[in-house]
Amino acid sequence: MSTHFFTGFPGFIATELIKGLIEKEKLTKLYALVQKNELERAENQSEAIMKELKVDIPFVIIEGDITLSNLGIEDEAIAKLQNEKITMWHLAAIYDLAVKEEIARKVNVEGTRMVCDFARDHQAIEQLIYFSTAYVAGTREGRLLETELIRPVTFKNHYEETKYEAELIVENLKDEVAVTIIRPGIVRGHSVTGKTIKFDGPYFFMNMIDRLKWMPFIPYVGKSNAHINVVPIDYIIDASVYLSDHKGAVGATVHLTDPSSHSVEEVYRAMVIELTGKEPKGRLPRTIAKTGLMSKRLQRKLGVEEETLDYLTWNAVFDTEIAERLLEGSGIQCADFLHSIPSMAAFYNEHKSDMDYHISIG
Repeated sequence: MSTHFFTGFPGFIATELIKGLIEKEKLTKLYALVQKNELERAENQSEAIMKELKVDIPFVIIEGDITLSNLGIEDEAIAKLQNEKITMWHLAAIYDLAVKEEIARKVNVEGTRMVCDFARDHQAIEQLIYFSTAYVAGTREGRLLETELIRPVTFKNHYEETKYEAELIVENLKDEVAVTIIRPGIVRGHSVTGKTIKFDGPYFFMNMIDRLKWMPFIPYVGKSNAHINVVPIDYIIDASVYLSDHKGAVGATVHLTDPSSHSVEEVYRAMVIELTGKEPKGRLPRTIAKTGLMSKRLQRKLGVEEETLDYLTWNAVFDTEIAERLLEGSGIQCADFLHSIPSMAAFYNEHKSDMDYHISIG
């Protein structure tokens, strides 16, 4: 039981992590750093969490900004933090694959630098848990180890590059602060209920399939033997909460990825069958798809970002040796993606007309 401090609230993963910590009785008090324009939503979200879980835990929302010195927190609030023993979770970031470099660098790199400075300068911060991404590997292929942080020749987008640079900053903090780095795969909704709050990542494929299902058949996009690593939010939450007070996780970098991932074509086929009742047929050359999706108008019409195609032919496997060793005996495992597609599709179909679930493209 301890005090936890979050950036990235009221985002989806931060919200679910807070609920997971409460349910596992690992949290007695909570601080959340929230930008001014998100304060009202954060207040409503905190009240909803307490109501849903039927608890009354001190939940202090602090106005601030990770890109500012001392995270933009007023001196009075900082003074109160000094009396705590805090586990800090850093999740605030720009996750959009199409993000412009300047914005990604300001938030993902400089914001993380400020968070690390804050953790280093305030002894109340006993532990920092940083959410990176498995895709810091950029265009490196083959088996990718948790112990590696190697700059690739290129990155597929500014999101990957800035998260790589941010992780370097956190890695350099390990000699001074108890740090755990979490590298999730592509996060999807709950493996049983299908619940999510945004249709991005693998949901871009569902958008496209749904909007093309009027056609006599839906083709594969290109030809690939590559695997796609998609993990359910419940696995991310259960594993992260478990690792948050696991002594062996201190100083570790952990791949929370699917150790038994499926090929892109297996996943695509299962989605087409689930959403249309028909097998995919024929192939649309990837170069034609890529050229077509250079049009923002077509991206919006199909509900898919052009950058998504870069992951269809990327041949890499994430090693999970450290994750499996640390989670041994916990009973926490990643649910099979193909087995979860029916619940994922059911939730998608129920909410696809609600624009609050769709991200703005372009």
